[in-house]
Amino acid sequence: MELQWITDPSLDSIPGSIGDTDAPLLDAYSNTVVNVAKKVSPSIVQIKVSGRPKENPPSGRGRPQPEGGTGSGFIISSDGYVITNNHVVAGAAKIEVALPDGRDFEATLIGRDPATDIAVIKVYGDGLKAIRFGDSKQVQVGQIAIAIGNPYGFQYSVTAGVVSALGRTLRSESGRLIDDVIQTDASLNPGNSGGPLVNSQGDVIGVNTAVILPAQGICFAVSSNLAAMVAGKIILHGRVRRGYLGIAGQPINLTERIKQYNHLTAKTGVVVVSTEADGVAYNTELKPGDIIVGFNHQNVTSVDDLHRLLTEETIGQRIPMAVLRDNFRRDLVVIPGEVK
Repeated sequence: MELQWITDPSLDSIPGSIGDTDAPLLDAYSNTVVNVAKKVSPSIVQIKVSGRPKENPPSGRGRPQPEGGTGSGFIISSDGYVITNNHVVAGAAKIEVALPDGRDFEATLIGRDPATDIAVIKVYGDGLKAIRFGDSKQVQVGQIAIAIGNPYGFQYSVTAGVVSALGRTLRSESGRLIDDVIQTDASLNPGNSGGPLVNSQGDVIGVNTAVILPAQGICFAVSSNLAAMVAGKIILHGRVRRGYLGIAGQPINLTERIKQYNHLTAKTGVVVVSTEADGVAYNTELKPGDIIVGFNHQNVTSVDDLHRLLTEETIGQRIPMAVLRDNFRRDLVVIPGEVK
């Protein structure tokens, strides 16, 4: 039996079919991705690290063996500053940077911030092209998101998708939460870490940082505004300064009776388990068993709230703290030290 294909010219007018009217739209999308790739690619670098010890030596015995790795980064200034992820360069004895034009440099580590998974390195060369930061506050769900990096060592690979969600939080290796994380379905793989997530104008809206391996199309990027702020502090000071209280705490539920009596709206607080005596912070007014419910006139419901509120501005300052002691509210004063 011979099969014959019948073509109906009217199908071109059916919604959802690809007809002549859709071709320009497809070309416009393709042109956008192509133009962004051409504009941004000269600023993307491949990062190779070596001399990093393995955490678990074979058989659990002997000295750690040197280990290498690769990642991505992007140039943010013509004098050679490069942003990447902290986990790409952490612990590396040697960092090498390869440019799209074939040049290779040995890079200098300027500083790392494990709390946001951002690091800054520097290369010294001529004719370096910097990429521009966009305003991540203007990013909208559904807009085009383009990732450029070096997945599995394949240099300067481009993937495209959309911004899937905004305002996500992500737990960093240091235990702190990273706020304002962008979720995208632009494909990311090992080696993409540290590369840029850009918009249709080629401006950076995020720094690619993590994927959920069992899932498909769920990838995360640190927002450009946060990355730019952290990178600026690292370039100026070599690190990001944060406050430190010198306490160990854990979340605790508050009963309705305690909440009503003390005029509290939050359902949880942070109970002080222990305090660090004679540390860098003044915390002698705190006692084990105290339940922290406020810091600097803001509610505290979790350890993450404390981490978020312990900013550089609180270091060395007398900060009011509200606690529950024996179920009654008390106002204390602490002076945060600095995380070293």
